[in-house]
Amino acid sequence: MNGAKLEPGTSPLTAEQLQQLNHLVQTLSPQQAAWVSGYLAGLQQSGSGAADTAAANAPTLTVLYGSETGNSEEVARQLGERATAQGFAVQIADMAEYKHNRLRQEKHLLAIVSTHGEGDPPEPAQEFFEFLSSKKAPRLDGLQFSVLALGDASYEHYCQAGKDLDSRLEALGGQRLQPRVDCDVDYDDPAENWINGALETLGEVSGEPAPAATEAAGTPSVLYTRKNPYPAAVLENIVLSGRGSAKEVRHVELSLADSGLKWEPGDALGIVPVNDPELVDALLAALAFDAETPVTSPRDEQVPLRQALLNDCELTTLTRPLIEQHAELAATDELKTLLGDDQREALKQYMYGHQLIDLVRDYPPAKASAQDFVSILRRLPPRLYSIASSWRANPDEVHLTVDTVRFEVNGEYRHGVTSTLLADRLAEDDTVSVYIDHNKNFKLPTDPDTPIIMIGPGTGVAPFRAFLQEREEAGASGRNWLFFGDQHFRCDFLYQTEWLRWRRAGLLNRIDVAFSRDQADKIYVQHRLREQARDVYDWIEAGAHVYVCGDAERMAPDVHQALVDIISEQGGLESTQAEGYLKQLQKNRRYQRDVY
Repeated sequence: MNGAKLEPGTSPLTAEQLQQLNHLVQTLSPQQAAWVSGYLAGLQQSGSGAADTAAANAPTLTVLYGSETGNSEEVARQLGERATAQGFAVQIADMAEYKHNRLRQEKHLLAIVSTHGEGDPPEPAQEFFEFLSSKKAPRLDGLQFSVLALGDASYEHYCQAGKDLDSRLEALGGQRLQPRVDCDVDYDDPAENWINGALETLGEVSGEPAPAATEAAGTPSVLYTRKNPYPAAVLENIVLSGRGSAKEVRHVELSLADSGLKWEPGDALGIVPVNDPELVDALLAALAFDAETPVTSPRDEQVPLRQALLNDCELTTLTRPLIEQHAELAATDELKTLLGDDQREALKQYMYGHQLIDLVRDYPPAKASAQDFVSILRRLPPRLYSIASSWRANPDEVHLTVDTVRFEVNGEYRHGVTSTLLADRLAEDDTVSVYIDHNKNFKLPTDPDTPIIMIGPGTGVAPFRAFLQEREEAGASGRNWLFFGDQHFRCDFLYQTEWLRWRRAGLLNRIDVAFSRDQADKIYVQHRLREQARDVYDWIEAGAHVYVCGDAERMAPDVHQALVDIISEQGGLESTQAEGYLKQLQKNRRYQRDVY
């Protein structure tokens, strides 16, 4: 709304307060301005009691999120801001911190949740999901709800946590405000549509019409984000793996000077990749399409076909939805056979070992246009890498530990998108688009005296390098114990000289290593944990925080079971009690995992 602008000297407000008030007034609708006026009048007339009454008269909305990497929380914050502007009294809560007994009192609930592993909810949200599935869950006959499910269509149990939450809330008596929306890795547009639909429906229910969406004015507090990444220059790019290694692990340093970006140990760096030009050219040749044909890309931009394939389209990850859509374009029905219910394992194996170029060659499309083909491709998503350095120690640069992905299919080499972009196509001073992806669920203890146990085989050790840099820079006195594993001591001991320097300096109090291929029987980090069972248990009993980073499929479950067994044996507990002990550690943020 437009109104007379307040000037300094015309009110008892400070210059900063006047600036904030003038900005707010210009963004309010007449309805919103009336609500704010009533709220402030209530404060003046009756103190906090009247203010509470004004707030109590606003329709209530609870926004719940379950997140590991922060995407669900980001959507929840956006939703909360929009709903507050509409006049709702909004409470945003992490499922990990939400009081279960409040659920029966909720009237309007919007939930955003991601899916991890084999269709599981995020680790911080698991207790909330267990409560909902238990006999303690209340009837929710007065609840109106909607669920936004975030996931990755390349996984078999796509958006399963959101589907489970949606069906359970309905089973408990809740009524849907609008249908659940399932989002792939490119979730911005469907999430925005879900927010718009939910707020419009809530406005009808509460009698508060939803205002038209407007662009936020003013300068954002964080200039560079996922939607507006920073062009980071390459400072250093070296191979960490030694001669004879079966792997190619790189240490990459990128400049963030003058970016204003800050992070904490445990956060990740998002990299916006570009596809390999050779792969794009091979795909164009296989499709016999003209590279300059104009198409509408997944970003909803009109660009030449080659540009869309380079910058906008996912070309290396196959998903069931993609294969289903490609089957409609294919010249034969063979691909539809692979999609049959009796071919689930065969389809899974095909998706795991092949890329889009293989799909096109194996099942060529028949008479499909360039636009038809681009329309079935999902948007090229950013890739996340654990940050291997401390902002406190190196504020102008960020370090990554990158496992370069290369494999062979039918005699041809295939490559990972971002790892080979960093390894092969970026020279010193070249730039790559990046942003910080904050992870509040993988953080050092706030008390610097607290001991920590870090378990990170392979590139999973990256965040622990940041942990120790941070503790060294801060002068933290807490004890530090690292468990590291890889294939060979001689060529795969990542950052060996740094760990040994910290060991000699007394910062790294203990280090146990497991090199699986250096003896006949393979030894992994979980074996080293079991060997040190007594001391591991004593550290935990003394208040240590336990961190696990790396492979989610095999390593993380094996390490988890080793911890359960250690707690059971050393603490004299039954296995179920040991699981409960570990679950309590997790609830208290003393057992944190960043697994993928």
